[in-house]
Amino acid sequence: MLRHLLTAIRHRSTTILSHHNHYHRSTNYKPPKTPTPPSPPKPPKAPQKSQTLTFHDVTWEDPYSWMSSLQDKVAMRHMDMYMEQEEKYTEAVMLDTERLQNKLQSEMASRLNFDLSTPPIRWGPWLYYRRVEEGKQYPVLCRRLASLNEEFISHKYPGAGFDFTSGKRIEQKLLDYNQEAERFGGYAYEELSEISPGHKFLAYTMYDKDNDYFKLSVRNLNTGALCSKPYANRVSNLAWVKDGQALLYVVTDENKRPFRIYCSMIGSTDEDVLLLEEQDENVYVNIRHTKDFHFVTANTFSPTSSKVFLINAADPFSGMTLVWESEGIVHCILEHHQGYLYLFTDAAKDGQIVDSHYLLRSPVDSSSNPRIWENLFIDDQELVIEDVDFCNSHLVLITREGPNYGICSIALPLPGGKMPDAVVDYDLSNGKWNIIQQQNMLHERTRVLYGTALTSAIAEKSTNVKLSSINDVKSEDDNLWNDLSEYYACEHHNVSSYDGAVVPLTIVYSRKNRKDNQSPGLLHGHGAYGEILDKRWRNELKSLLDRGWIVAYADVRGGGGGGKKWHHDGRRTKKQNSIRDYVSCAKYLVEKEIVQENKLAGWGYSAGGLLVASAINCCPELFRAAVLKVPFLDATNTLLYPILPLTAVDYEEFGYPGDIDDFQAIRKFSPYDNIRKDALYPTVLVSSSFNTRFGVWEAAKWVSRVREQTIYDPKHPILLNLMTDIVEENRYLQCKESALETAFLLKAMDS
Repeated sequence: MLRHLLTAIRHRSTTILSHHNHYHRSTNYKPPKTPTPPSPPKPPKAPQKSQTLTFHDVTWEDPYSWMSSLQDKVAMRHMDMYMEQEEKYTEAVMLDTERLQNKLQSEMASRLNFDLSTPPIRWGPWLYYRRVEEGKQYPVLCRRLASLNEEFISHKYPGAGFDFTSGKRIEQKLLDYNQEAERFGGYAYEELSEISPGHKFLAYTMYDKDNDYFKLSVRNLNTGALCSKPYANRVSNLAWVKDGQALLYVVTDENKRPFRIYCSMIGSTDEDVLLLEEQDENVYVNIRHTKDFHFVTANTFSPTSSKVFLINAADPFSGMTLVWESEGIVHCILEHHQGYLYLFTDAAKDGQIVDSHYLLRSPVDSSSNPRIWENLFIDDQELVIEDVDFCNSHLVLITREGPNYGICSIALPLPGGKMPDAVVDYDLSNGKWNIIQQQNMLHERTRVLYGTALTSAIAEKSTNVKLSSINDVKSEDDNLWNDLSEYYACEHHNVSSYDGAVVPLTIVYSRKNRKDNQSPGLLHGHGAYGEILDKRWRNELKSLLDRGWIVAYADVRGGGGGGKKWHHDGRRTKKQNSIRDYVSCAKYLVEKEIVQENKLAGWGYSAGGLLVASAINCCPELFRAAVLKVPFLDATNTLLYPILPLTAVDYEEFGYPGDIDDFQAIRKFSPYDNIRKDALYPTVLVSSSFNTRFGVWEAAKWVSRVREQTIYDPKHPILLNLMTDIVEENRYLQCKESALETAFLLKAMDS
């Protein structure tokens, strides 16, 4: 494990000015010289140790392969020294933005609620929520009985409330993650948590960064004490059985492949029972309980097949029943409701690949072999089912028709623009909304600063139908949608890519601060795993929008939102489609004068980093700047010789190097292997982490090679920012990282 560096270097330059008290009027007079500005800092130069690699009769050199030699102590000492030099260089380049960073951090922090809480989620008689206490780094898991003095309880401040009968606070603190941080070396990152059906136990996994795996713990919620067992390492899935008396959990092998399912009886001293072990290294296992806790589904998947097994939660030792099987890796979610199994999947039908999910049903006690499944809905190319959920009385569908999303509720049993995120209660009996919690980008000053025109307009909206658009709202005056549409605009554009494919492009801007053909722009992209591009409001966006920036989102092929074909048309040998789609959207923004020429920046996270870096390789002159966060940059070497374990899904997404067509495609889109020689690149901020799960060497190798091969202009620096740790769980560290990114973008555009 690489050690973490916390070196703080401050560079100061002093300029000595000469002041003249009098001037001589003569032909020899020379005006005072303008002070010479300090020379820009020089970037570090990483050592090179060339290594020759050959595969499929293709040979190439990798001078920085030593950076990923984690077991080589000498190489890691060099890596530590090089990383320290990168930190110093980044700090020196960004030194003149310190005041700006502080201002941005203050802006972003001011939008955070100091008593931040998740909205209470009702389960049985209890309301569960997490809240952050003032001055604390991590949240506390709490609950309270919904029946106790409801009139004294606030959804916005769920910790409030007092039981006057007993004289006690209503809230129960169940787990303090600040104390968990003490158990795990000052760091608390939870991956999984499941409360037992009887509300007595909490099973959860915490990340042990020293060993790079997740540890399982079970806590008694009545006493607060940890149970003696199960206490397992490398746990990837959890599911309660036997009404909360037993727990199923999945463990991974040393290559992080989930391969075993165990059952542990709570309170028993017996050894945990092994229910399943998949010895084939290509097969992965996961489990989940149905919402009624009657069954646990065990999914196994490999590049060749996907299977779903059913485990009786009342008797987990009675065996596993195969209920579904399909070729290849497909998405399968199984639910149970009143004697029927419901399967939500995107598996091929009759040997034909489908472009979206569909819903099937089969009686749980069906005796036919193979099991017969009936299709619940008539195929409709215009109306796509994106997701499903169940409650006791209704089936809820998330639907999409073109770019528009809707919610549809169906009574059970069945017969034979852009706004900040909100959490709502939706009353299925009358179709009315109640907003429980919503991010308020304008905070408490919304009505004072901007009046009540928006308030009045929204109050007039209502809906009583069961098929509802997200924008149809009925609510009380003190709990209104905060859609900000008077102040921020959201537009949807269709961009024609190189081959005629139509790529959705979403554009957000401030109505007040946007300037036609003079606005800088930031283009987000991801385009992998069939995932929908994240367009949620993030804290830093308002700081850019209010400074006149355009923020755009390119839904390129390879991502979600356009069906399975849209995903498949941007993966493996078709990955170039993702990159060309992104470039087409970038050119569209400039050509349509939405973004000023030479003022466009790119932004990509993880696989999105590959997308943006590849676009820069293709058209470096198109971008002024880019931010790459924990990016996937060294695709050839990572897929051929993985330092960290990869899953079958990763290979399905980016290609199997053993397949010569996939290998050739990987070589063409791998950012590290296609850096343009003697070209002027935009300024780039690459953020990575010493946490080996992110592969810091990929960022370091790419940064070093760009500086080596391109025309390196100190006014267009390539920076490597080492994040102090995973910051997702710490909102103030998030502000600090976001402030650095935003300051970098502002500096890049103004330079």
